[in-house]
Amino acid sequence: MALNFHQLHIFYTVADRGSFSAAAGALHMTQPAVTMQVQSLEDYFGTKLLQRSTKRIDLTEAGKALMPYARRSIELIRDTDQAMSTFTRQLKGKLQLGASLTIGEYILPRLLGPFGMEFPHITISMKVINTAQIMEDILNHQLNFGLIEAPVNHPDMHMEAVMSDELKLIVPKGHPLAGRTDVMLDEVADYPFVLREQGSGTRLVMEEQLKRKNIDPADLKIVMELGSTGAVKSAVEAGLGVSFLSASSVKHEVALGLLHIVPIHNVRFRRQFYSIYLKSAVLPISAVTFLTFLRERDLQQWL
Repeated sequence: MALNFHQLHIFYTVADRGSFSAAAGALHMTQPAVTMQVQSLEDYFGTKLLQRSTKRIDLTEAGKALMPYARRSIELIRDTDQAMSTFTRQLKGKLQLGASLTIGEYILPRLLGPFGMEFPHITISMKVINTAQIMEDILNHQLNFGLIEAPVNHPDMHMEAVMSDELKLIVPKGHPLAGRTDVMLDEVADYPFVLREQGSGTRLVMEEQLKRKNIDPADLKIVMELGSTGAVKSAVEAGLGVSFLSASSVKHEVALGLLHIVPIHNVRFRRQFYSIYLKSAVLPISAVTFLTFLRERDLQQWL
């Protein structure tokens, strides 16, 4: 019998999840099939890798020694897929991903067209939901991976920056700041604000930058908090206040003259967008190809 990656992946998932049943669910296999593959791996090495009990599974000394090599094999397969995806043009398959609101509504729609032209045989299924829902669906194996607007910390998740973005000050037509080529941040803070809800990626980035400039976000005149970028744009357009939003999300309104972007002196609200997926997962080649596309292309040409 030869050592194979499939068995190493199953062993790593069992050890990582702490039970055969949890690993079976994660790998979409039956529990007896998972058990059989681990036993085959133990037969290959001639030693026990897992110590089974009624309540839990523990690694033996041999299992502990094998774990870093199993982890590296998963990472190597991932890296191999990423390297070879550049040369693959006849891929087939379904890409299932989740995207947080700004990314899913305003960023990805402009990128999926160019991606589809380059990889026409990959079909895409995208859920536009908040970060917490994306993480839940990934953990429940309903999504391959997600794209989110702010970093998260979860022991089972791999996170990587794949795109950059910048928030801009937007004001309505006829606003005193409209047409200005430069304003001071202190001056902006005196106006009423319409903002995304607490906890949104856009709100977090804005608040962190304000704190760096010694402005307490709690001191802003917040007249309205809304749950979507579209609602914020409409409120600003109606003259209810000013806001900070992704430049990509207001491209249409700025072109029509309904909203104006006003530069702020010596202040940039830059941020990263992140991909997240399970550490124990081997992404399908369609997902690897899409993430490689995001990393390696000049995305600004489409945004």
